[in-house]
Amino acid sequence: MNTRTAAEAASSYYHANPGVRLFRFALGTSQRLWPALAVRAAARLFGTPLPPKWLQRRTPWEPGWQIEAWPFEDASVTLYSRPVAPHGPVALLVHGWGGHARQLLPLADALAGHGLRPVLLEMPAHGRSAGSVSNLPQFSRAIEYAVARLRQEGHAVRVLAAHSLAANAAAHAAARGLPVERLLLLAPPASPRAYTRYFAQVFGLSEATRAAMQRRIEAREGILMPQFEPDAVGPRIRVPTLVVHDQADSINRFADGQAFARAIRGAELLATQGLGHRRILRDAAVLGRATLFAT
Repeated sequence: MNTRTAAEAASSYYHANPGVRLFRFALGTSQRLWPALAVRAAARLFGTPLPPKWLQRRTPWEPGWQIEAWPFEDASVTLYSRPVAPHGPVALLVHGWGGHARQLLPLADALAGHGLRPVLLEMPAHGRSAGSVSNLPQFSRAIEYAVARLRQEGHAVRVLAAHSLAANAAAHAAARGLPVERLLLLAPPASPRAYTRYFAQVFGLSEATRAAMQRRIEAREGILMPQFEPDAVGPRIRVPTLVVHDQADSINRFADGQAFARAIRGAELLATQGLGHRRILRDAAVLGRATLFAT
């Protein structure tokens, strides 16, 4: 079982390096001299995906895929579609925070081999999409927008598969009646509110600054963070759901996946061992089980 603390996982996620130490020093100084500025800066940093998206923009995409940018809010989303089954049901696949669409190619290929049309959704401020900041509520809105447009174009969405933070967003959207037939949650985090505490610890924020940052984000987005937690969304999800979570996940605890599986009526939990947070996206056994569930 994983023995790393959540704070250690967060530190790893934010790539503890001289840049992070510089941000930590700057935020610590502004907390003492200008608290309001520290809150604004912390909220901006919290909403900035790392590693930076330009690292993925330079990578050539796979042949045989169509790439389309859709304006969304003050940014954009990017859709990658593979028309192997142009009239087949869609499998909409969504990456997690700081991730990118390429991470979902193994799952896309597996689903395409069974008659589904994979569509990969790249979120604002990630990969080729415009924008410099994003957050969990925007992830949820982007998923709802993408599903609505796909349906408007005549596509039925057979399965929505989402990884990490996007899984949390997908569960929230499904609880709001998102018209998808199946829901596949890959390593979902159970408590966005708790992650602000991990973030605060990594960057040396006081509890007062952390709480003010959370209130600023909630007020701007018009939703409270507890509304994304399993007990809030689970009872309202009415579609078959499969949760996949590794017992040694160092980013989102295995208990987080268990919480979603308990909260969603009839949900199945596939517990893996030794795959961590991202290898579940390309493990042959996981891909096989996900494909069986989706088809």
